[in-house]
Parts: sequence; structure tokens; C-alpha cells
Amino acid sequence: MSDEAVSKEERILQVMYRVLIDVIKDTTTDPRLKHPLTDRTKEGIRDCLDLITARQAELAAAAGRAVGHERPHYADEPSATVVVPVNLDALRRSRKKPAQD
Repeated sequence: MSDEAVSKEERILQVMYRVLIDVIKDTTTDPRLKHPLTDRTKEGIRDCLDLITARQAELAAAAGRAVGHERPHYADEPSATVVVPVNLDALRRSRKKPAQD
């Protein structure tokens, strides 16, 4: 598959995903009210979103891109990197001491 065809397929999947998410947002009702979509339709939307996500992951893997980096993250979400605290005062003190020969 050429790069152009892959990027076009990826764009189609992105648009389809966004449209389905917008349908969900636009039809979300108060929990006390009857939802305008049938259970069958809601299940179909879930299945479509699952298929789109799986295909996007396949395309990203085939292109050698990392999967999941496009997802939004909360500011207070733990980072994947490890942060090691460093005492800067101790470093400054060790620099000020003259070298002993």
C-alpha cells in the first residue's frame, strides 16, 4: 500500500471516529430520560469505534509509528518517565570545596 493510500485511509478513519463521537455527544441525555438511540444502535456505534481503533493501530504499527501517543493525557496523570529528585544545594557545596591532592 502506498503512503498516499495509507494517509487517505487514516484520514477517513479519523473523520468516521470523530463523527461517531459527535453523535454520541449530541444524543447524550440526562440519565433519567430515555435515550434517543436504541440499544442496538448504541452497540453498533461501540463496535464501529472498536474496529476503527483497531485499524488505526494496525496502520500505525505498519508505518512504524508508536501507538497511543495521540491520546490526551491529564496534567495530574503519572508520567511514564521516572523523575529523580536532585539536591542542588549539595551539588553547589561540593563544587565550592577545593580539590584535595
